[in-house]
Amino acid sequence: MKLTFCIIDDDLVSQFATRYCIQQSEKSSDIITCSSGEEGLSVFMELLERGEKLPDIVFLDLVMGGMDGWTFLENMKNLFEGHKLPKVYVLSAFANLKDREIAKAHTLISGYVDKPLSRNFLDKVLKQETEKRPLQ
Repeated sequence: MKLTFCIIDDDLVSQFATRYCIQQSEKSSDIITCSSGEEGLSVFMELLERGEKLPDIVFLDLVMGGMDGWTFLENMKNLFEGHKLPKVYVLSAFANLKDREIAKAHTLISGYVDKPLSRNFLDKVLKQETEKRPLQ
């Protein structure tokens, strides 16, 4: 099954590292990178306008200039209601306990991981995606 990933992060080094990790594990995947929440929403709109589906998995930074990750999630939920929403995994450079607790309870977030994305965590995500069961 070919997966489409979307990386939404304003840090180019983190984008590169996340892309590289995905490419090493999932060679046949499509990867979209966005530098902001606004760009992510715009790309999602374009995909639907072309009759394509939303990405399968999003790796989302919470702390970005402009629209932060929390606002992106709220907009995604409202703008794309009725569509199959992607699984969202938060990538964070900061071990903020409050954000972790909010993310754990958030219905649109499937997991939370510290940057950089590790091959081990990605393998768990891919296994969960193929088995279609929640990631612990």
